Amino acid sequence: MAELMVSGSTQVVGVIGDPVAHSLSPVIHNAAFRALGLDWVCVAFPTERGAAAAALAGMSALGIAGLSVTMPHKAAVIETLDDITATAELLQAVNCISRSESGLLGHNTDGDGFLAAIRADFEFDPAGKICAVLGAGGAARSVILALAQAGAAEVRVVNRTRESAERAARLAGAAGLVVEVEAIRDAELVVNATSVGMAGTGSGSTQDMPCHPSLLSADQILADLIYHPRQTELMRQAELRGCRVSNGLSMLIHQAAVAFEIWTGLQAPIDAMTRATEAAVSE
Repeated sequence: MAELMVSGSTQVVGVIGDPVAHSLSPVIHNAAFRALGLDWVCVAFPTERGAAAAALAGMSALGIAGLSVTMPHKAAVIETLDDITATAELLQAVNCISRSESGLLGHNTDGDGFLAAIRADFEFDPAGKICAVLGAGGAARSVILALAQAGAAEVRVVNRTRESAERAARLAGAAGLVVEVEAIRDAELVVNATSVGMAGTGSGSTQDMPCHPSLLSADQILADLIYHPRQTELMRQAELRGCRVSNGLSMLIHQAAVAFEIWTGLQAPIDAMTRATEAAVSE
């Protein structure tokens, strides 16, 4: 792997957010730049709430080639951008900014990253399948839209607040359904897009899970978008029932790969990005 060097001609990309010191974006992208021998570098730019417009002005003034965008700026950057993609418009969320002939262009790479992850991890094609999504927040909305655009027969949405579930399900058009949690029993793919189970191993009780594991069976795939911890209690219980499971690292890497390709025009080195990310989260 080539050593990452910084010179006067180095292209700079970054990630903005608050907090952002924990972000894996620099790890992922710098691994990709090293793997391809590119004179690029990715750094974190701590950006307080309310400062998104100033950050984008800095991007323009300093010639920064691209930005990843994380909380709390995914919606706030939109009004400052020159244009956004159709997907970002539907989601009203931007997580990647590139330069275009017309100025700064906002993208949302989460949905494409999720689809690439489940194809890589499970060789799973959502077309014609019944899929269920737990949650109705930003990550859930990206997944719901992506599954529908990939041709899922049904995208079943489970959420504690029905109004939020209905808004999210509308992104899937005719395929979108708001259901009770029991309706995940016959879904071929179940996606946990809630935060339940994050940042700890929990007590091992059903309170640490967004659904009771008895609803899962051996012929299902569980994609948990949480990656800290690496194995949630839901994943552990699902594996005991014979499910194939994955955590959120794969989606994180593949959505970053989409951003990398937008910025550089080159195919992302997924293997190198994966090795670096797994090493970082194992430390």
